[in-house]
Amino acid sequence: MVTAPHVDSPQKVGHFPLMSITAIVENDIIKLPDGVHLPDGTKVHIEPELPVRRSIADRYAKLAGIANDVPTDLARNLDHYIHGHARKP
Repeated sequence: MVTAPHVDSPQKVGHFPLMSITAIVENDIIKLPDGVHLPDGTKVHIEPELPVRRSIADRYAKLAGIANDVPTDLARNLDHYIHGHARKP
């Protein structure tokens, strides 16, 4: 059985305990979760969640290992292969 932690003196604003609510916006209307009711005129602070961006490594992971016919010294002698410069030892 899981029980909620006991709070001796919750912080309140007026008659309402401070809380954080995750809601969804649909057609410019904020839809509160079921069971959450706020009186008309209640002032709220809205902070949109930004979408999580994948790292560069995640975005390019599918490309790793696809070039299997490149010279083994490509990184060291890139200027040779692209511009025809002399090879490095």
